[in-house]
Amino acid sequence: MTPAGLGGCVIELMERGLVDFIISTGANLYHDLHYALNFTLHRGSPFLDDVELYEQGIIRIYDVLFPATVLLETDAYIRDFLARSGLSGPIATAELHYRLGLDLLERYPGCDEHSVVASAAKSGVPIYTSSPGDSSIGMNIAYHELMNGGTLMIDPNRDVNEICAIVLAGTKNGCVILGGGSPKNFYLQAQPTLWEVYSIPKGGNDYFIQITTDQVVWGGLSGATPSEAVSWGKVNPGVLPDTVVAYADSTIAFPLFCEYAVGGANNRRTRKGLVHRRQELVGTLKREAMEAIKSRPSPDAVHTISDVDRDR
Repeated sequence: MTPAGLGGCVIELMERGLVDFIISTGANLYHDLHYALNFTLHRGSPFLDDVELYEQGIIRIYDVLFPATVLLETDAYIRDFLARSGLSGPIATAELHYRLGLDLLERYPGCDEHSVVASAAKSGVPIYTSSPGDSSIGMNIAYHELMNGGTLMIDPNRDVNEICAIVLAGTKNGCVILGGGSPKNFYLQAQPTLWEVYSIPKGGNDYFIQITTDQVVWGGLSGATPSEAVSWGKVNPGVLPDTVVAYADSTIAFPLFCEYAVGGANNRRTRKGLVHRRQELVGTLKREAMEAIKSRPSPDAVHTISDVDRDR
């Protein structure tokens, strides 16, 4: 998405307060850094000879081309940032990306016009990554630990709790999903985490919009359809008729969606600045969970009910 230039759509929505938080693959965030560092990516063709590209030191992402030095210099920036940042111990990915965005804003003034990571830090929008080791950012964090003795650790527990806390705080919850994969479920699982694990009934998302080229019959929709998500408590059954899955290419459909959003009457909102409220919201989650857990049925009562149902 970011190598294809879709980051500009996300930046526009964040600046208008229309995006409260983001869950992304690490790859999208890593390749976004190329724009912040003022590297140039080029339009090419998906039908080039990849062996010839390899011999010439050219990287291809479908029809986007750039020299391998872009990767090496982006990696060098990340490692330098980690060494300078003083980050240590377990942190959420939102904290990592926020600190990274602040560093970009300081060292490359104006880069927020082109970089999602930098713009998110400026707008107070937390960015989470469900699989932080599955990208070049994670690869360089691993290097930092092994070669520099760094103690920085990405704590997925913090991510899970922070996202649950944000969802719990919302009077209405909804999502726009581009593609699917791990980020999709990482967001949608917040609702089951609340009722299933923390005994806090939330009721499911109030809207659900997905743009995808996948098909449910092959099992690749990762969290499946809105209808199936209802059975998990991920989507409010009362809003099911209003959920939408658009089977389209995100690079075509998402810019059209954004044009509609920014052109409407309610095209601006006050930014929530959730990146600064994470600790407060997690504290609220803990207090409400402790109260809810007190009223949980005992394990014996649960087994008794299950036995009766099985006998029937």
